[in-house]
Amino acid sequence: MRRLLLIGLDSAPPRLIEELKGELPNTSMLVEDGLYGPLRSTDPPITIPAWASMLTGRDPGELGLYGFRHRKPGSYTDFYIASSKSVKHPWLWDYVGEAGGRSLVMGVPPSYPPKPLRGALVSCFITPSGRPYTYPLELRGEVEEAAGGKYIFDIEFRIEDRDKVLHDLYEMTEVHFKVLSHLMEKRWDLVAFVEIGVDRLHHAFWKYYDKAHPKYEPGNRYEHVIPEYYKYIDSWIGRLLEKAGDALVCVVSDHGAMGMKGALCINQWLAEQGYLKLEEQPPPRTPLAKAKVDWSRTKAWGWGGYYARVFLNVEGREPSGVVPRGSYEEAREELAQALEEMEDPDGRRMATKAYRPEELYREVNGDPPDLIVYLDDLSWRSAGTIGYPTPYLPENDTGPDDAVHSKHGVFTLYDPEGTLPNGRCRAHILDVLPTLLDAMELEAPRLAGRSLLR
Repeated sequence: MRRLLLIGLDSAPPRLIEELKGELPNTSMLVEDGLYGPLRSTDPPITIPAWASMLTGRDPGELGLYGFRHRKPGSYTDFYIASSKSVKHPWLWDYVGEAGGRSLVMGVPPSYPPKPLRGALVSCFITPSGRPYTYPLELRGEVEEAAGGKYIFDIEFRIEDRDKVLHDLYEMTEVHFKVLSHLMEKRWDLVAFVEIGVDRLHHAFWKYYDKAHPKYEPGNRYEHVIPEYYKYIDSWIGRLLEKAGDALVCVVSDHGAMGMKGALCINQWLAEQGYLKLEEQPPPRTPLAKAKVDWSRTKAWGWGGYYARVFLNVEGREPSGVVPRGSYEEAREELAQALEEMEDPDGRRMATKAYRPEELYREVNGDPPDLIVYLDDLSWRSAGTIGYPTPYLPENDTGPDDAVHSKHGVFTLYDPEGTLPNGRCRAHILDVLPTLLDAMELEAPRLAGRSLLR
């Protein structure tokens, strides 16, 4: 097989790759000399499930993954967190292992808890503190020695102290690349690495960079933070290219980023429209689990996030269900229409789309919401808390956040030997696995995506 170095930049949008092209010599070389184009993400365009979809070739419905959190069946507010155990299909490195190759996997979500593979693995940002995070287990000591101390999985980025965010961001990113660079000294056929720091950068600093952001201020002190961090990442990509030798190189992102217009309190809106009934109005920023909801009269409720998950209170499915099973589709259609007719604070109709899961996926597994709602084409975040005089908030309800997710990431595949096709392409996230297996000269199973090399 041909060797492959995959570098994942979580949430990197095509826009930044183009705008900063002149300042990113290594990334620009890969773009200009490789196969490059926008990558349509999953629905929803969220870190989990997007990386799992990309590297298993299965859509979120097949995986049964619709985000980080999933509602426990029969509960209104209890949830469980996605993990590596949630993914039942083989990953890219499983195909490499079956062909006799060795893989180095670092930071690919969701990879906690670590699963055995033919090679080595360091788990991702969902890893709980103090838990085993490497495969094999004894690799942990080597990782921490290379890191110069404690390995850092993630940072706190929804805080007002942007200087601390910036310091922690660089500290974490340096640890990741130092460990990766060290582990690449060993024999490998596949390296699959995801840097979550790019995503954290966007959420913490987008309004300081994007002139179209409603909160942008010209000449602010953080205006160059995003370009400088991308240049820092690019310098590390250059070092990895030297180590990779004649290996294929794929630089890819799971989704994009764009400025956040505001947060819509989905439960406040549902209450105003008569779908959610409260026994009393709670104070602002009250989590729904702590609000006094009259479930015996509530038809629907929702969750916050970069998209809104909306659930119907169905008779026989929920403890106090009121929507008759025979009226489920009618009630869902009515609610979807109401959501899509939603207006913004200025009375402009939003470009909101409420999807039924079965519209998006070939099969629907796991515990999906009844409606997957993109508020104003994803430019408004969904806020899950309640207790406000209006559903519209200028800020996120759980801490500062400047960016939301957009539908397109980037895809680049570079062949230093020049034998693979190059030029421009348009890719879907499900095309990545068939393309990489094709490039590595490995047999691919029948999947929904297609190889971009054919």
